[in-house]
Amino acid sequence: MNYYKGNLLSTAIFSGIVLYLAHSVGFFDINKLASGSKNLIIFSADLFPPDFSVTETLFYSTLETIQMALLGTIIGFVLALPLGLMGARNISGGIISAVTRFFLAAIRTIPALLWAIIFVVAFGLGPLPGTLGLAIYSIGYMSKLYYEAFEAVDREVIEAVRATGISRLKEIRFVILPESMNHILSQLFFMFEYNVRSSAILGFVGAGGIGFYMISYIQLFQYQKLTTAILLTLAVVLIIDFVGSRIRDRYLAQPS
Repeated sequence: MNYYKGNLLSTAIFSGIVLYLAHSVGFFDINKLASGSKNLIIFSADLFPPDFSVTETLFYSTLETIQMALLGTIIGFVLALPLGLMGARNISGGIISAVTRFFLAAIRTIPALLWAIIFVVAFGLGPLPGTLGLAIYSIGYMSKLYYEAFEAVDREVIEAVRATGISRLKEIRFVILPESMNHILSQLFFMFEYNVRSSAILGFVGAGGIGFYMISYIQLFQYQKLTTAILLTLAVVLIIDFVGSRIRDRYLAQPS
């Protein structure tokens, strides 16, 4: 009986917190919701039909977006892998992993959009600051996922290998990385897809890609052209997801 009372009390407290937060941000403001819904309907109607006359222009900017995302992901991966190893407590020890995790947390604190703004200030407009912004954010994001994957490797396997006197580099090469490879590649594909979507937003601050045209269409109220840009971005994301799934199915070991 005490158990059910405790659950009921916890549920009531949690529900109260959720309702308070919802009220604080305006979920119960009927007038605002009604007005916003009306504006959303009008905006949605203005999005159609798509204006495909800008397809050729947007196609080349989409290629630039993919280029930024691909290069940013590759740079991020190359640096995230060793940083992930340094951040894993079962590999680098307490002090090194703590310092590395603090550094990576500092990187993740700044979103990719703000990194892009910083690099736009440093290098000017174009795809270079966007690529650098994606690369830095990818480092912080993937490194965290990788050191968590490395720490999830079976401790008994690691201890058994260490008992043979194997060097730390060989331990990483033949145990840690193979055991984590599914996770490593899965997160790599996901990061690439994420960066394609993020690079579209980076164009809002002059960092190149299709986002430059998106913000222009919004400012000029050319919503039908905006729809075309969104559809192209969606198509790219779906293609990347499909290709990534096929690669994982073909080359990665499936869990038993």
